Amino acid sequence: MTSGFTNEQAARAALLGAAKALGPAGLNAGRAGNLSLRWHRGGRDGLLLTPSAIDYDRMVEDDIVWLPLMPGLAAGRDDALADPPECFGSRRPSSEWRLHHDVHLDRPGVGAVIHVHAPWATTLACLDKVQREGVPAFHYMIAVAGGDSLPCAPYEPFGSARLSAVTLAALRDRHACLLANHGMVATGATLSDCFELALQVEWLCRVYAQVLQCGTPVLLDEARMRDALARFGRYRSAQSSS
Repeated sequence: MTSGFTNEQAARAALLGAAKALGPAGLNAGRAGNLSLRWHRGGRDGLLLTPSAIDYDRMVEDDIVWLPLMPGLAAGRDDALADPPECFGSRRPSSEWRLHHDVHLDRPGVGAVIHVHAPWATTLACLDKVQREGVPAFHYMIAVAGGDSLPCAPYEPFGSARLSAVTLAALRDRHACLLANHGMVATGATLSDCFELALQVEWLCRVYAQVLQCGTPVLLDEARMRDALARFGRYRSAQSSS
């Protein structure tokens, strides 16, 4: 799939714009978080990725790096802050390059990935019950994540291959997940889809946290969630054809 941009400079500009919008949208603070966009270059499949340890307010388009997809990348490569074997740009890639790389490699339909330390998502990701069970179907909008729950990947060190592995497992049949004691990951066919999903997940996490403060939530059963998922499928089909 392609990202929908006519040239790499346009893709870089869009990725930079999304990165700068994270803070005002309430999805991130400071230098935390990272974004990627699938981008082919010279016949190779790869991704544009935000760099490491640069404040988004100071980031420019040329700071974004390009990383090729490497199917043969050794699964055991697990140094917390290791650089990728191949990377093109004047900056070091995000410390979470492995997570972005592996999601794009594993999910060909994914065009963009956003990882943020959004406050409500991170709050829930620190709770034992959520780490064990995820966020349940307390609201039909849970279906935006692709299923009847919002799963939470178990804790692994940031920047590690282990974190990438548990994230891929949590994203199986899902578009988004929480990361225990860490944050959230959202994916999308396009960058705008991905950003919107991250906003929706953060809203769901905020409302669920509020519900827990008020009492015990009434959960939607399997039949109602199947209906919600089917309705989302029809809704998205109508959007794409309009």
